[in-house]
Amino acid sequence: MSGPHPAVAAVRSAVRRVLADLPAETTALVACSGGADSLALAGAVAFEAPRARRRGGAVTVDHGLQEGSAARAGAVADVLRGLGLDPVSVRAVRVGGPGGPEAAARRARYRAMDAVAAEHAPAAVLLAHTLDDQAETVLLGLARGSGARSLSGMSPSNGPYLRPLLDLDRATVRTACERMGLVPWEDPHNADPRYARSRVRHEALPALERTLGPGIAEALARTATMLRADADTLDDLAGELYTAARGGQPETDRTPPGPELLVGPLAAAAASLRTRVLRRAALTAGCPASALTARHVREIDRLVTEWRGQAHIDLPGGIRARRAAGRLRFER
Repeated sequence: MSGPHPAVAAVRSAVRRVLADLPAETTALVACSGGADSLALAGAVAFEAPRARRRGGAVTVDHGLQEGSAARAGAVADVLRGLGLDPVSVRAVRVGGPGGPEAAARRARYRAMDAVAAEHAPAAVLLAHTLDDQAETVLLGLARGSGARSLSGMSPSNGPYLRPLLDLDRATVRTACERMGLVPWEDPHNADPRYARSRVRHEALPALERTLGPGIAEALARTATMLRADADTLDDLAGELYTAARGGQPETDRTPPGPELLVGPLAAAAASLRTRVLRRAALTAGCPASALTARHVREIDRLVTEWRGQAHIDLPGGIRARRAAGRLRFER
């Protein structure tokens, strides 16, 4: 008797490895939009979870951005229940706030998934990002002029969130969906050129493939993996510098709205570590991550390395950084 199609076997194998690493009694919740990637992941979890003696469930989020979205979310939930997944949760969210529609939708979606995971704790949320999604993320980071952490792309694991399919290309995952007999729903936003990720997917990456040859997505994903290892090491070292600059005070023992940092340890440190500490301090003080740019961090850095008695630096979120008595202070 022949086994499953190679694409189905690849997706199931990826899921099997993740489920094997979960602590006992953990519920594996698939985040499913109804698209081919997340449906393939749901089908693999439905197959593998009982064999791993794990509970397999799912969550689908209704962003309310299209007419009939509630009915669509309900239909996706019916498919997931038909696969044998339980529990299956449908969450309606309100999308809004700073950073554009893509960022706002992402924040709302993760809040909903956090809530469902908390309800079924201990739980892990499995996301269907593929190697191609990783490549797109790296290109978007390059376009923003981001640092190594952003260019390192998406991590295979981040707290309760797991990405079993990051090493598989989109074509393989979508073939698996088809071979499982699942009929996906394609979100029209995925092909809407108003969205940056859509332009990268349908224009930028194909153009790079035509110009430089095949294998661009794999190369970008490989670069992300190497950069992530470097960024992890730098972040660990920056954490030590952050503690030293705070004079050993714990994070909870800070003067609102943000920490005070000793200039001495910062001035003696490498720029790659110092700027990480300054960004962390600004975020702790209340600067929105989406609004805090490299230019802001450079200006704070000048208070350490090029200080000539200059005044404060105004930062996003109504935060002000200034130097006084050998310390950097963040205040409203």
